[in-house]
Amino acid sequence: MVGEREEPDLRGPSKSQRKREVLELQELGEELAKLPDEQLASLDLPENLLDALLVYRRTPTHGGQRRQMQYIGKLMRGVEPEPIRAALAALGQESAADTAALHRAEEWRTRLLAGEDAIDEFVAVHPETDVRKLRSLVRVARTPAPEATLRRARRELFRFLRKCVG
Repeated sequence: MVGEREEPDLRGPSKSQRKREVLELQELGEELAKLPDEQLASLDLPENLLDALLVYRRTPTHGGQRRQMQYIGKLMRGVEPEPIRAALAALGQESAADTAALHRAEEWRTRLLAGEDAIDEFVAVHPETDVRKLRSLVRVARTPAPEATLRRARRELFRFLRKCVG
């Protein structure tokens, strides 16, 4: 009709949209629940949310965990999710860097046990290394010995390399 204006839609997001948002917050809560205690404490979460996450971990039944996760989702509505997502992404990057350092240390251990020139290569790449200790650890790890002794020696070599590599 001429002259009539259409009223703006003031109802807000649809029920489906609200439900999707709540499910996203619950999924974020599930990611938080999987974190180790020290990482969870480092996120600076509200006390009630942190308590709810700890209760979730201690809940033995599936139904109880589901209800607790719904409660966590409700608490998450009062928290700004973006800083939490950013912190989780940063923790994921740290985890990836740690994994890469473990792989580098494992590769070096394999190379060091295989050949003598690897010690010189390792020292060239990591000049701050205690060469005397490295040679000693490699010598013990190469020496024929009982299996338990070899495992211990190789584990000690790996720990030393892990400190040097990363």
